[in-house]
Amino acid sequence: MKVYPYTRLNRPISLRVTAVSLKLTDGTRDPLEASAFSTAQRAVALGTAGHDSWVSAGLRVSATMPPGADAEDAPWSELRVLAVLTDGETNVRTCVELTRDTEDGRDWSGTVDMLRDDHAGRASLSAFAVGTVDEMPGRVITESSANWIVDTLSDDPVSELRLSVQKAPFRTSAREWLRAYADVPWIVDTSARLPTVFVNTDVDGFLGLLDSVGSGVESKVSDLLISQMATDVWSAVFHSALGDLELDGGDPVFPTDWKGEVLREMLPDVIPGLHVEDALRQVHRRRTGDSGWAELQTRIHYAAVRRSDTTKALSHAIRRLEQMNRESAT
Repeated sequence: MKVYPYTRLNRPISLRVTAVSLKLTDGTRDPLEASAFSTAQRAVALGTAGHDSWVSAGLRVSATMPPGADAEDAPWSELRVLAVLTDGETNVRTCVELTRDTEDGRDWSGTVDMLRDDHAGRASLSAFAVGTVDEMPGRVITESSANWIVDTLSDDPVSELRLSVQKAPFRTSAREWLRAYADVPWIVDTSARLPTVFVNTDVDGFLGLLDSVGSGVESKVSDLLISQMATDVWSAVFHSALGDLELDGGDPVFPTDWKGEVLREMLPDVIPGLHVEDALRQVHRRRTGDSGWAELQTRIHYAAVRRSDTTKALSHAIRRLEQMNRESAT
């Protein structure tokens, strides 16, 4: 657990997006329907409006402070609540001070203006409560436990990992680095803006098997292969995200792009029972320390398998094979 040199609240801020609108090039505003944002997914999809171009997005946010923020004996003063929008790809950070809804209430709200030209794909929205502690202003008292994802392109408000899948003949690919992997059916590249799975078209029959549909055994084998690919992807992106951490006073900081999403998604299974911030610090210590990293690989693999639906795909394949065996025996 991270130790702070001052007293903080031990519960997080609850952050919600309550309304979204787009400012268009003609100066008008287009309020988006509620389907454009999902509280369950903590995601906003600005592509739902169907506009090819827009100037800015207005994100109406509401933040609920935990109990104790206004306690008479609280060791802080000048409490403020801020909504912060960050984009790791463009290195843009927008900070907006929220306003308390009622004099004695715990709800704070405001609007974050997101300029289209400042963002390339996905941004991360979070909330912080700051105050003056021991005559030191700007101390972070607490923050939101989970960020919202604001996607400028998607028409589906989901926060899960997005992938790019590309097909290529590895032996003769224009990407020379792929030629070294000509004997494998797929490879995962985590160096691009989005993680990319390259499928090797040189493997005879592989693409046809992957594209199999229906109730036949081929489609079940296809599901198994896809789940195995997904396991490889989750494992690769998790290790890539850990290898790209920035440090703040010696403590690792969550990336604001897809790497941060991957870590927040997988860490509860990698280090169960801890808040994701504490889990990240523990994983970082094991990775950079003298022990514990090798033992953690089993948990990382487990987290990757859980997200790839391997058990479900395997069960379906087994049931289909058993059905075929019964039919052939009659």
